[in-house]
Amino acid sequence: MRSFASDNNSGVHPLVMDAVLNVNRDHTVGYGDDPYTQAATRKLKEIFGPQAEPFFVFNGTGANSVALQATCRSYHAILCAQTAHIYVDECGAPARMSGCTIIPIPTADGKLSPELIRPHLHNFGVCHHAQPKTVYISQVSELGTIYTLDELKAIASLLHSHDMYLHMDGARLANACARLQCTLKELTVDAGVDILSFGGTKNGMMMGEAVVSFRPELNESLMYFRKQSAQLASKMRYLSAQFIPYLENDLWLENARNANEKAARLSHLLQQYPSIHFTQKPESNQLFFTMPPAAARQLAQKYFFYYWNESITEVRLVTSWDTTDEDITRLAQTLSDLLK
Repeated sequence: MRSFASDNNSGVHPLVMDAVLNVNRDHTVGYGDDPYTQAATRKLKEIFGPQAEPFFVFNGTGANSVALQATCRSYHAILCAQTAHIYVDECGAPARMSGCTIIPIPTADGKLSPELIRPHLHNFGVCHHAQPKTVYISQVSELGTIYTLDELKAIASLLHSHDMYLHMDGARLANACARLQCTLKELTVDAGVDILSFGGTKNGMMMGEAVVSFRPELNESLMYFRKQSAQLASKMRYLSAQFIPYLENDLWLENARNANEKAARLSHLLQQYPSIHFTQKPESNQLFFTMPPAAARQLAQKYFFYYWNESITEVRLVTSWDTTDEDITRLAQTLSDLLK
């Protein structure tokens, strides 16, 4: 079955699968003291710079929860977009595990800006109020939009002037790099990001993420929070080894480019129908648009996808690293039959 519901639904790239099978040949030391985890750590340092310290975890919710615990204490506040993954889709795990107040900020396009953040930067030093400490952003955002380098730098500059941290959820960071034609380092460290949840599950990996710290003062606490959060894998090599082929020869970029290109092609096809209206500017591998309710119901009989806002029949279609031209052609024919 092929679907456009989520890039989580796609398979694992053969090179990544080979890496997992390769580490299954013999015994090695557990909890990350193995040669594969060490090699993956070196690779991440090559990509992000020598100051980067990666901590491998099982999944995205774990990565976000561990990262936010490192940047905050229970009397702190975390600011995020109202559509943010940590606020909407993680069952309150980051708030529960950090003990922090999460303050959602309404946005039109899923992105924060200094203008939206600044009104919440007050009551510093007042014990009656949670203290703003970390801003969480997603790159790509939950609405498929992308922060530019200048937008990231502006947010980071504001936060650092208030002794705050910028946490980036990079579940689709590769798609943003492909769109902006920049490196992973340029879009994170060089832009002022302090800590990153770096994922590849949506882009050809099987499972696992790396919490990558760019601030030395966060590193020691991260290893303890990872353990307390049940995110320290005993057989770490099955998580970390995936990052080696993923980062070698720009496989991550090749995969993201394919997903973006297929989404761009699908977007072009959708724009020919007057009854389809995009609700967000197509910038990555996620497309958000409204369509006639009857057509949406019929489309759902052939393809699995998610309604983003059922009251206005807004749907989300997502392309993946393994989406093919044939997949797009078949979907286009189905849409033609429904909307002609």
